[in-house]
Amino acid sequence: MPFKQLMATSQLHLDISACQRGDREAQRLLFEEYNQRVFRLAGKIVGKCDAADLTQQIFLKVFQKISQFEHQSQFQTWLYRLATNECLQHLRSRARNREFSADVDVAAKTSDSTMGLDDCELLEMAMNRLDPDLRMIFQLREIEMLNYAELAEVLQISEGTVGSRLNRARKLLREHLIDLGWES
Repeated sequence: MPFKQLMATSQLHLDISACQRGDREAQRLLFEEYNQRVFRLAGKIVGKCDAADLTQQIFLKVFQKISQFEHQSQFQTWLYRLATNECLQHLRSRARNREFSADVDVAAKTSDSTMGLDDCELLEMAMNRLDPDLRMIFQLREIEMLNYAELAEVLQISEGTVGSRLNRARKLLREHLIDLGWES
C-alpha cells in the first residue's frame, strides 16, 4: 500500500476512534468527508427533496451508533449499510403515510411530458420507477462504484443475489427509459 494511502487509512481509523470517544472535531471532519456521498446516495434513493434532511438524520444515526463499528469492514461499507437502511425506512414510512407523489408517474404517462427532456431527466424518472431495493443496488454499483463483495456486505445478501438484482435493475431501467421515450 502506498504511503499516502496508508496514512489516509490510518488517519481515518484515528478519526473514527476519536468519533467513538465523542470527539466533536473528529465528528465534524468525518461529516465533511462523507456528507456529499451520503447526500448523493440519499438523493438517488428517496429523491432530491428529502435528501438533505435524510442526510442529517443518517449522520445523527451514524454518531449514535458509531460505537458499534468494530473496524472489521471498511468504514465506508458500514456507513453505506446504515444509510441504505435509513433510506429504505424513510421510503416505507412515506408509503405508509400515503405521501408518495404521483407527479413522476403522471408525467411519465403523458407522452408530451417527455418531449424536450434531456437524458438525465429521463434517467431520473426511470430510476424513480424502480423498486427502492433495485434503485439502491444500481446506485451503489454504478454511481458509488462499490464492487460485488462490498455490495453483498452493505446489503447483507450473497454476491450471486447482487448480480441477479443488478441485472434485473438494468433490464427494468432500460424498459422504463424506452417507455418514457428514450432512444438509444
